[in-house]
Amino acid sequence: MNEQIGELTRIRQEVLRGVPEATDAQHDKGKLTARERISLLLDPDSFHEVEQLRRHRATGFGLENKKPYTDGVITGWGTVEGRTVFVYAHDFRIFGGALGEAHATKIHKIMDMAISAGAPLVSLNDGAGARIQEGVSALAGYGGIFQRNTRASGVIPQISVMLGPCAGGAAYSPALTDFVFMVRETSQMFITGPDVVRAVTGEEISQNGLGGADVHAGTSGVAHFAYDDEETCIAEVRYLISMLPSNNRETPPRSTSSDPVDRSCERLRDLVPLDGSRPYDMREVIEELVDDGEHLEVHERWAPSILTTLARLGGQVVGIVASQPQFLAGVLDIHSSEKAARFVQMCDAFSVPLVTLVDVPGFLPGVDQEHGGIIRHGAKLLYAYCNATVPRVQVILRKAYGGAYIVMDSRSIGTDVSFAWPANEIAVMGAEGAANVVFRRRIQAADDPDATREQLVKEYKAELMHPYYAAERGLVDDVIDPAETRSALIGALTMLRSKHAPMPARKHGNPPT
Repeated sequence: MNEQIGELTRIRQEVLRGVPEATDAQHDKGKLTARERISLLLDPDSFHEVEQLRRHRATGFGLENKKPYTDGVITGWGTVEGRTVFVYAHDFRIFGGALGEAHATKIHKIMDMAISAGAPLVSLNDGAGARIQEGVSALAGYGGIFQRNTRASGVIPQISVMLGPCAGGAAYSPALTDFVFMVRETSQMFITGPDVVRAVTGEEISQNGLGGADVHAGTSGVAHFAYDDEETCIAEVRYLISMLPSNNRETPPRSTSSDPVDRSCERLRDLVPLDGSRPYDMREVIEELVDDGEHLEVHERWAPSILTTLARLGGQVVGIVASQPQFLAGVLDIHSSEKAARFVQMCDAFSVPLVTLVDVPGFLPGVDQEHGGIIRHGAKLLYAYCNATVPRVQVILRKAYGGAYIVMDSRSIGTDVSFAWPANEIAVMGAEGAANVVFRRRIQAADDPDATREQLVKEYKAELMHPYYAAERGLVDDVIDPAETRSALIGALTMLRSKHAPMPARKHGNPPT
């Protein structure tokens, strides 16, 4: 037995040590090894590896003579802040992290374990795609991953961390998960690489220019987060996990905060201008409202006319959807509708209450928007809110016009509590536009059309756009002092903590796509 244990110890040491030259090559690229990444992600000494001794059984092309342990992927579970998390990490030092049959089977097993255990799954991606020498078996392995990604969707949090290349069909797995993290310069995602693009279209472009972190964080919207180095990236993954439940049967972990629940936010009285045409940064409003001013913004650089962020109010995790008047006056467009819809669906899936901060002038007009399907994309956000059963609270800070007001979680589509600030303007459209339509003939027939228009605009505002018009009709539950917003939100969310909203029996809905 001692001899057998000695052999096992030797093999394990060999596996953990790896090939020094391959490790040096990884470090020379400015990248960590798979095991170093897992050590950063998980609590110290908490990792339990699964199938460390797995080897492939493929033959041909010299594979039968090269059968390293782990087969290029490290799988197992550990803890993040004491909570169980499953993880798999491609090891680029072995076959370039390429996926073969045994490699895929290990990933399938750890995904099945994560679903059964009801714990988050984190994938640390750094692989060269399918192992070409194994042919269709490698492709079938990807199919099994995609099927499990879909089965786990809305059941356990799935987080993809891109730490190297991810090309071809392999890129679809991250796209099926809840969050995608990328590291600048070292990670890329694309379906067809620069060489194929050059051959087909004649366009010259680099890997980072085609599918780098900044491209996907700011242009395509594929990546939710982008960071300059792996250490910061993985630290933020840990922070995100701390704000999510382990599965859809639990609620997000609560925390204690020294920030008083009844703290007055008097700065908000001066932060938001009364003039609806003047911009301001909604992030400052959010930082004033949430616990200790801390929040984790999702899709920070994509579709900037709307903000989506995770924060805590009174120790409770909330998802905040907020207009951003600093960019395009906070309009809703194709991308912002998609961004907010996806965030609302994620929050609803994992029992994260929703707070919607509204200052929206409407949907962005334009031929490009109409031809691009703004009706269809705007309906995604409408569907997401209407379908959400978590506690929902709306705050109208300033303007809320037309269909955009309805879409931004209005009373009519099911928000549980709606507050408004005294400067709110809720209407079909702005007073100037409304007066031009309603009083068009009177303005045209007037001796002084400009003076008449100005007077009629004032009358329209006084009649239909005064701050209490919606409250008088029950479309707003209360008009509050901006300084009371934090305590009002926490009070409403506390009341709604045991909310139960039964849904009609159905296989699934058919949302707009």
